[in-house]
Amino acid sequence: MIKVIGVRFRSAGKIYFFDPVGLDIEAGQHVIVETARGVEYGHVVIGPREVEDEKVIQPLKPVIRIATPEDDQIEMNNKEKEKEAFKICLEKITKHGLSMKLIDSEYTFDNNKVLFYFTADGRIDFRELVKDLASVFKTRIELRQIGVRDETKIVGGIGICGRPLCCHSYLSEFAPVSIKMAKEQNLSLNPSKISGVCGRLMCCLKNEEETYEELNSKLPVVGDNVGTPDGLRGDVQSVSVLRQLVKVIVTLENDEKEIREYKVSELKFKPRRKKEKLNINDEELKALEALEKKEGKSLLDDN
Repeated sequence: MIKVIGVRFRSAGKIYFFDPVGLDIEAGQHVIVETARGVEYGHVVIGPREVEDEKVIQPLKPVIRIATPEDDQIEMNNKEKEKEAFKICLEKITKHGLSMKLIDSEYTFDNNKVLFYFTADGRIDFRELVKDLASVFKTRIELRQIGVRDETKIVGGIGICGRPLCCHSYLSEFAPVSIKMAKEQNLSLNPSKISGVCGRLMCCLKNEEETYEELNSKLPVVGDNVGTPDGLRGDVQSVSVLRQLVKVIVTLENDEKEIREYKVSELKFKPRRKKEKLNINDEELKALEALEKKEGKSLLDDN
């Protein structure tokens, strides 16, 4: 076991472990640490605790110091400088006629480097842009191309649920999301219904996946022939996954058909497997193909 603290450098960013080196550090404080990018100002989100050695990437770097009021002021000044750097970079991009969208700018705490994050379709030759920016800022320049998910995480926004985006508010890392999850939750494969602000599959599809898999494994499939507690047999018309209720079309003695609702525990049928093959109709297939073009990969895979 090794004693560490957890530090974030961005809102909802990845948590990195550092050695508190005996300092009395509490969650909520700010610290100055050395990272691969240089000296940085970070927010402590996990107070001192012991974790298994295999969860820590060695070598574990020590905390330089707890942030002082002077450090807080430097960080505030850097935030103001980042706004100006953003404007200057936009002007330079226009000047060089580059097809790239500037997303964010960031100074390291020690002002040793300025980072610019951008999105673009394909590769961009920004060597002349870097030279131009270096002549203005008189420091190291790094341009980093990011994807649309990362762009949305940085910029933020409101999801279709009416709440701030998960990736911007608390989701530190993107989990693999697939079209199987939407199908498992009986959602329409209409791209506008299951795509997030970024245009990719919504991350929240992952949240309830395990619950739906477990509940669906206890239910029959629509069209299955089942036995009812009143001695009848019929075909499943629909299922309510969360309520665990099943509507069955049963045939009565006079050959009349009637729809009756039963608890799944009352029915006799062969349970479905958790990992069964998806049945996708033509309309859903068209929607799936449109989504696959956006994602640039097959969405029937788990990753």
